[in-house]
Amino acid sequence: MARAANASVYSPELLARNYGSRPVQLLRRTLQILVALGSFSLKLLIDQRNGVLDQNKRKRAAELRRIFTRLGPTFVKLGQGLSTRPDICPPEYLEELSELQDALPTFPDAEAFSCIERELGLTLNSIFSSISPSPIAAASLGQVYKAELKYSGQIVAVKVQRPCIEEAIGLDFYLIRGVGFLINKYVDIITTDVVALIDEFASRVYQELNYVQEGQNARRFKKLYADKEDVLVPDIFWDYTSGKVLTMEWVEGVKLNEQVAIESQGLKVLDLVNTGIQCSLRQLLEYGYFHADPHPGNLLATPEGKLAFLDFGMMSETPEEARFAIIGHVVHMVNRDYEAMARDYYALDFLSPDVDVTPIVPALRNFFDDALNSSVSELNFKTIVDGLGAVLYQYPFNVPAYYALILRSLTVLEGLALYADPNFKVLAASYPYFAKRLLTDPNPYLRDALVELLFKDGRFRWNRLENLLVQGRKDRDFSAKDALQPVLKLLLGPEGEELRTLVIKESVRVTEAVVLGAVTDTYNSMPDFMRSLVFTGSRRGPLLMSDTELEKVIELRDQVFRIWGLLRSSENFDPTLLQPILQVLQQPEGRILGGRVVGGITQRLAARLLQQVLRTS
Repeated sequence: MARAANASVYSPELLARNYGSRPVQLLRRTLQILVALGSFSLKLLIDQRNGVLDQNKRKRAAELRRIFTRLGPTFVKLGQGLSTRPDICPPEYLEELSELQDALPTFPDAEAFSCIERELGLTLNSIFSSISPSPIAAASLGQVYKAELKYSGQIVAVKVQRPCIEEAIGLDFYLIRGVGFLINKYVDIITTDVVALIDEFASRVYQELNYVQEGQNARRFKKLYADKEDVLVPDIFWDYTSGKVLTMEWVEGVKLNEQVAIESQGLKVLDLVNTGIQCSLRQLLEYGYFHADPHPGNLLATPEGKLAFLDFGMMSETPEEARFAIIGHVVHMVNRDYEAMARDYYALDFLSPDVDVTPIVPALRNFFDDALNSSVSELNFKTIVDGLGAVLYQYPFNVPAYYALILRSLTVLEGLALYADPNFKVLAASYPYFAKRLLTDPNPYLRDALVELLFKDGRFRWNRLENLLVQGRKDRDFSAKDALQPVLKLLLGPEGEELRTLVIKESVRVTEAVVLGAVTDTYNSMPDFMRSLVFTGSRRGPLLMSDTELEKVIELRDQVFRIWGLLRSSENFDPTLLQPILQVLQQPEGRILGGRVVGGITQRLAARLLQQVLRTS
């Protein structure tokens, strides 16, 4: 930590003091950016008018990569984000911009080695028995060498920060922040605080300049997420790490967008992307601490099939309330409960409590009624983001900075998946995690969301429970023992009277379905002569019910049996999972509930029997 004592911290006030009195430097940089991007835009316009836009794509893509490289680290970061979006950029641009991830211009090796010795206070020969004479990779903020530690012989990666990087980034953010002020003041269509978003992003970039902080981020990330066998996070060597030098375990692997190289090792890109999505869901919605810069250069496929995360400079956190609100938002979307969706924006901190959400509901309905015509799992993440974006622009929303980073993280992962499968859908891969959390998480917000999902208009939706179990079982952490326990606790709690009434009604329906189904099955299994002896005078069998009514009863019975089968066939199923239910049923509240259920069943079957007798008489 002492080595990082002089690390820079983002401060808009300090930037204003440093650059506000340098009009010549500001003008020169502004002109440099405008000329570079303006000339590129002019070339595209000329290509379009001459009908050679497609023919010149490769050439223009290479020019844009060179422009971003020439403009420096801030624009390199922009290019890295674009390189993972095949839905925005043509393939030629994706290929060229992907080189910005680790094929950037290097700075002199002598400067890098001098920085290592200066920062660590040791000679290069006393630390390493060998070090690559030139960088293995060059990133936006530094370059990486491969070395062997002298004391242990372990192979490590040594990242060294670019010289004068803070000056270059500071100037760009000062200019960009000025543009943000103008947007906030004059562009009414954008209701989000653009300056706040810029400040959030800038503070993250400045954190990347502190390599000790990055090492601490890596340690925390490893502790939270590397417990899964298919996720790898490299160790940090603290004795050889400072504010501008980071030494970590060397990881052999292939970038996640190099599909041919990955498949040549017998691995599947989509399996690795799914690992990334599941890990990202845990990051965003379980612990709230997430990697905010997962471009392909930071995600490697190891020969063992693990997904390795690198570069922990840009991290962010999801507030606890927002984590549960995001899951609830997905549930409300599935239910098409647009009033509840609109109210979610309070918990997500999109709206201040004094804003009336009533006018927002029709806008949500107009978009999602069309989008949800296909199943939710078929929705493209970008479709949802774009649709919500259209709604956000119309109303007084303020998108929190953490949410912008979440969108960036998920859109990057979806972009990577689209390399391997153009039809890949993030929500389809994410739904098992959501289902597991809904079925097993005791949080009151998620428990209420589950009740909302399962009950509608006083009836239990068995098809929803079956779908949740089918999806939840796909998540490897799903536990049949924990499934529905949160709802059971609510059922017998002081606030569960309304739910108890619904459960009693449904228990009666299910019991009746099981009994009548058993009678029907018994009748159908009898030989014809026995049927005529037992049920003389009845050509319609033992139950005087319409075919439609009987089909509904059998369908309910079969659905309940399928759900029980799903629970029993779970890998970690144990009959003792019923023990908590038996225990609570022996409590006074449980005995009262059981008595009400038995009474209801008795009345329902007696009524059904009387109905049969009256029909035959």
